[in-house]
Amino acid sequence: MHGVPWGILQWFILFWVTMSSGLEERHSMVVWVTVFGLHPELRQIYYKFRRSCNIIPKSLQFNPTFNFTPITLLLKFSLHNFNMSRYASLYTNPQGPGDSRPTALQVVQDEQMQNQLIGKTAVITGVSSGIGIETARALAVTGIKLFLTARNLDKAKEALADFWNPDQMDLVQLELSSLDSVRVAAKTILSKTDELSIFIANAGVMAVPELTTTADGFEEQFATNHLSHFLLFELLKPSLLKASTEKFQSRVVVVSATAHRMQGIPASNDYNYETSGASAYTPWEAYARSKTANTYMANEIERRYGYRGIHATSVAPGLVASNIGRHIPQEVMAGVIGDKMHEVQSLEQAAASTLVAAVGREWEGRGGVYITNCSAAERGEDDGVSTSYTYVSHTYNPKDEQRLWNDSLKMVEKWNDYSTEDI
Repeated sequence: MHGVPWGILQWFILFWVTMSSGLEERHSMVVWVTVFGLHPELRQIYYKFRRSCNIIPKSLQFNPTFNFTPITLLLKFSLHNFNMSRYASLYTNPQGPGDSRPTALQVVQDEQMQNQLIGKTAVITGVSSGIGIETARALAVTGIKLFLTARNLDKAKEALADFWNPDQMDLVQLELSSLDSVRVAAKTILSKTDELSIFIANAGVMAVPELTTTADGFEEQFATNHLSHFLLFELLKPSLLKASTEKFQSRVVVVSATAHRMQGIPASNDYNYETSGASAYTPWEAYARSKTANTYMANEIERRYGYRGIHATSVAPGLVASNIGRHIPQEVMAGVIGDKMHEVQSLEQAAASTLVAAVGREWEGRGGVYITNCSAAERGEDDGVSTSYTYVSHTYNPKDEQRLWNDSLKMVEKWNDYSTEDI
């Protein structure tokens, strides 16, 4: 404790009081950034304590380079408070697609990020349709180099034609239902860059009607929405670590969904309904499980790698008309939306939260948070409602987050180039 002022130690005690009562709701995040950003030595003490408790794997190393001065933190929190309230009023009275709610491009403009990421690199999965197109369109304005993945490259070329720039963008074939394809895609990307500043796990499937198993033996929604993105992160992780700087720490944005509120993750022996059986499968439950897995992946990335300069958030785009629901009959989708047609957004608006997480200054050096409507979601009722923008008790569950991570490592071990001790 040598060199740590008593005043800071008092803040440390206050922090743990906050942690004990507010871990689930993440209220302690503000205390953590304030205290440990101000004093690197105390931050390292806290890091070592978390490693000793196995909250962070002992194989991970503390990165001492990401520190902030008091004035930097004051500016950061002033900007954070401004940005968190900037869009709040625009979501209070939605009027349907194209209303006053922000678009992804507006977020980039409001953040004054035009041409500010030249020389950096990003990966976005699923750009042949839906919000993936608008995510790529808006992120391109920052000047960042884009690796864009799609299952069907011809379809992607057509979808991206009106803003395609061959000097800035590369298309990479990726079939997320195949872990072999994930491995090939990662190698393709890494053959062209060894530094990656932003990884957006956007692609997904929704409510597959019947229990379907991939060639690798995994339930399709779990494999496509979670497991393949988990493997892709593992393979791209060295480039994310290398690219992270004090000015712009690497970011991972995992696209979850409000539907995650319906269901947590299953037991470790039932991810693929191997225990409960095919008769237990329902399209929406499986989708919700996979979306909770998306949120858990982001939370656990932050826990394991936030100290090393990789920060992860999960985002819910909200209600939007896109082809992710192509499996769902129109009458079923109408029942899901119910009387919330006025909350439906355009694709450009639905991508806004992703851009806030990817380039918003309020998320610099922060993560482990579930974002809706361009802001950290507030606590809601545990009512199982799939269209609410609040979070529920299982949205943050460190025990299950770590269990899913360890289970996922085992499931992708055959395709993973790195052991848990390598990086």
